[in-house]
Amino acid sequence: MEVSRIRALRGPNLWSRHTAIEAIVTCESGERSLADLPGFDARLRELFPQIGEIRSTDHGETQSMAHALEFAALGLQAQAGCPVTFSRTTTTTEIGVYLVVAEYSEEAVGKRAFELAQQLVHAAAHGGEFDVEAALAELRELDEDERLGPSTGSIVYAAVAHNIPFRRLTTGSLVQFGWGSKQRRIQAAEIDSTSAIAESIAQDKDLTKKLLEAAGVPVPKGRPATGLEDAWLAANEIGFPVVVKPQDGNQGKGVAVNITTREQFEIGYRAANEISDEVLVEKYLPGHDFRMLVVGDKLVAAARREPPLVIGDGTHTVRQLVEEVNKDPRRGTGHATSLTKIRFDDIALSKLADQGLNAESIPAKGQRVILRNNANLSTGGSATDVTDDVHPDMAARAVAAAQMVGLDICGVDVVCDSVLRPLEEQSGGIVEVNAAPGLRMHLSPSYGKGRNVGEAVISTMFTPGDDGRIPVVAVTGTNGKTTTVRLIAHLLIKSGLRTGMTNTDGVYVQGKQIDSGDCSGPRSARSVLMHPDVDAAVFETARGGLLREGLAFDRCKVAVVTNIGMGDHLGLNYITTLDDLAVLKRVIVQNVADNGYAVLNAADPIVAGMAANCPGQIIYFAADRNNPVMATHRAQGKRVVYVENDAIVCTEGKKSQRISLAGVPITRDGTISFQVENVMASVAAAWGVGLEWDVIRAGLASFVADSDNAPGRFNVFDYKGATIIADYGHNPDAMLALVKAVEAMPAKRRSVVISGAGDRRDEDIRQQTEILGAAFDGVILYQDACQRGRADGEVIGLLREGLKGAVRTAVVEEINGEFIAIDRALELLQPGDLCLILIDQVEEALAHIRQRVAAQ
Repeated sequence: MEVSRIRALRGPNLWSRHTAIEAIVTCESGERSLADLPGFDARLRELFPQIGEIRSTDHGETQSMAHALEFAALGLQAQAGCPVTFSRTTTTTEIGVYLVVAEYSEEAVGKRAFELAQQLVHAAAHGGEFDVEAALAELRELDEDERLGPSTGSIVYAAVAHNIPFRRLTTGSLVQFGWGSKQRRIQAAEIDSTSAIAESIAQDKDLTKKLLEAAGVPVPKGRPATGLEDAWLAANEIGFPVVVKPQDGNQGKGVAVNITTREQFEIGYRAANEISDEVLVEKYLPGHDFRMLVVGDKLVAAARREPPLVIGDGTHTVRQLVEEVNKDPRRGTGHATSLTKIRFDDIALSKLADQGLNAESIPAKGQRVILRNNANLSTGGSATDVTDDVHPDMAARAVAAAQMVGLDICGVDVVCDSVLRPLEEQSGGIVEVNAAPGLRMHLSPSYGKGRNVGEAVISTMFTPGDDGRIPVVAVTGTNGKTTTVRLIAHLLIKSGLRTGMTNTDGVYVQGKQIDSGDCSGPRSARSVLMHPDVDAAVFETARGGLLREGLAFDRCKVAVVTNIGMGDHLGLNYITTLDDLAVLKRVIVQNVADNGYAVLNAADPIVAGMAANCPGQIIYFAADRNNPVMATHRAQGKRVVYVENDAIVCTEGKKSQRISLAGVPITRDGTISFQVENVMASVAAAWGVGLEWDVIRAGLASFVADSDNAPGRFNVFDYKGATIIADYGHNPDAMLALVKAVEAMPAKRRSVVISGAGDRRDEDIRQQTEILGAAFDGVILYQDACQRGRADGEVIGLLREGLKGAVRTAVVEEINGEFIAIDRALELLQPGDLCLILIDQVEEALAHIRQRVAAQ
C-alpha cells in the first residue's frame, strides 16, 4: 500500500462540512480485499483493539486495506480524545487507487494520525509491532499543544453558538471573529478594543495601586524597591508580614506572600527579581484569595483560590504526595488543562521549611501541607466558584477597579475573609488587576459550578443579532464565472458597499487590484475576508481550489451556479464525468446560509437539480419563462428571473421588476445571449443580497465589458473598419456561446484565432474546432506558450483534426506563437470583416491588441 498526495481540506469540501485530511492510496492486487488477507483483521485488532468495525461507505464496495487505513486514522484521533466522527474511502477510475478521507480537529494531529495509521496497517500486514499507547500519548500531547487553550476556546465556542465565523490567525491564541469590516479579534482573553495603555498600566503594579487608591478602592500599603536592602527597609517600614512580587509580573510568577523572616524575604526577593528588575514590597493582607472576573461593566464570575497543597496519609512523603496529585488528568504543564501541575521548586521547599517539613517528610494522616502561599492556578492552585455569593458592593469595587485601569476584560485579585461583605468591613483589599486573565478557573473550577464566561466576552464584542458576517457571494460553473463575479461586485459597489472580489485575474478591493494571477481559490478568498475595509465579498470559486482545500467560508449569503453544460477539465483529479463535476460544483450550494439563496440556471438540468441540496431558498434564472422548472417555481410564488420582450423580468409572487436590455451595454441590446445569461445570474444574486432595484439598474447601465473592466470577456475593438473580439473561451460550451454571439453581428468574412489548453481531454480540444469550423471562413491555429504536459505540436494536431470536414472553413493556417498569430489575423482583415481571437495570455495579448488598434 502506497500513500501519496496528502491534502488538508480546511473548509467545507467535496466530502463534508468537516475539516479533513484527504490522501490518494494505492493498493496492490492482494490488498484490495481484506478477505484475501488471512489473519490481517485479527492482527490489526490485536494491535489496536479500539478500531471498531471496518466497513465501506459505498454499498457493495469491497473492503480494502485503504478502508483499514481510513478507520485507523479516524480511530487513533478519536481514542486520543479528538472530537472526530467522519471518514470515507472511495474508489477512483484507476484500478487499486482510492481516495481516503478522515476528519481532523487539529491539522497537525490529523496528518500525524495518518502517518501512524500507515505504520499500524503496515505492522498488521507484515507481522510487525505497533505501540498503540505510545501513539495515542503522542497524539494527545500534540493535540494539547495545537488546540486552543481553555480561555480562548471558551470564547470561540460561544462565538460558534452565535453563528459567528472564526479563524485562527496564528498557532497561538490570536483569533479573528467575523469577516471584513465586521471582524473583531482576540488574543487569549484580551479583545481588540483593549487599550495598550490600559494593559501597560495593569503590568505596572505600583501605578495600578496609585490609580485604584485615587478612586477610593482599598489596596494594601507598599512601594517598589531599588534593591534587596531597600526592599528589606520597605518591609520594616510597612510592618510584617509582607508580600514580595515583581512589579510587572503575571500568572503568580515570582510572588511570595506572608513573609515574616529575613531568610524567607531573601528567597522571595530573588524569585521576584528573576522575573523583573523592579520588585514591589506590600503589606500582607490576611484572608482568602479571590479572583473577580469583570467583562465590560459587569462582574461575571468569581472564584476563591486555594494555594497548591497535599493532604498527608501517614505513609507517603511530601514528594510522593505531590507526584500523586500531579497524576490528575486535569493537571497539565501549560494552560490547556483546567489545572496545572504543582511546582516543586525553592519556593515550595521554603514553604515546607516554614511548616517544619522537607521533601522527604511523611505528613500525618489528614495534615494539610501547603506548597506555596499564593493561590494562582498556574503554580498548581485550585479554585472554588463563589460567583453567587459576591456582595453587590464588592462587585462594584471590582468593576470600578477594572474601569479605572481601562480594561474590557479584567481579573481583579481580592484578599479578604469573605465575599459576602463589603471590603471595607473586613480590612480587605484589591492586590492586583490583570489584563488577559486566565478563564479556566471559572470555566472548570475544582469545586462548584462552571461559568460561561466566553459568552460574556462575545456579548461584549457583538451586539444581539450581530453575527459578524458580511454578504458573501460565491460563483461557480463552467462558463461565465468571471464576468458574473465582476458584474455582481460592480453592483455591490454601486450600492455603497466596499466590495472585495476574487477571480481568475486577481484580488480586488473596491475596484483596486491588490494581487494578480489566478486568485479563484480559498487562499485569496480568505485574504479578502481578513481585509478590514470590505463590507461585501464576491468569490469566483473554481474547481481546483475546492479540490485542494475546500471553501474559505462556512456559509455564503448567495451561491451562483452559471452552468455545467458539457463541463470542463474533465479527466483531471478523478473528476471524470458531468455528475462528478456537479457534485463538486454544488459544494457552494450546500453551504448557503439558512437565510440565503442559491441562484441556479433552470435551463441546465444538472444545475437545476442542485436545488435539493440547498439549505436556503432558490432563485432560478433562464431566458424562457415557460421552462418547466421556471414555471413551477413561479407558480409557487418564488423568485425567478427571465427574459421577456427585450427586458429582464424578476418576479416573486405578484411582484415583478423589469430591466430593459437596451440599458445593459454588456448585452449589446440583448443580442449576446451568453451575456444576457450572465446578467440574469448577476441580477438574481444582487436580489438575493437585498440591493435596491434602482441601484441594480444604475449598476447594469454603467458596466461595460471592455478590456479594462472585464479583460478577456468578449472585449470588442474596431480595427481599420473591421471588428475584433478578444475572448478567453476555452471549452466547447464557450465556443457554442461565442458562435451564437458573433453570428448576431454583421460581417463580410469571419475568421478565428485559436489555440487549445493541453490539460483538456483530446475530445474536448477537437470539439472546439468542430464547432468553429461550421461558423468561420478562416482559422488560424497557434501553439501557445504553455502546452500543459502535451508534446510539441500535439494540441495543434488535435485542433486540426477537429476541422476535418468543416462545412464553412476554407483556409487554415498554423503559426507558432500567440502574438504572431494575432498579427497575421489583423494583417488579413478587410473593412467589414469580423475576427474572433481566443487569447491565452490574457493581459499580454490584450495589451498587444490595444497597441495595434492605437497605431492603426
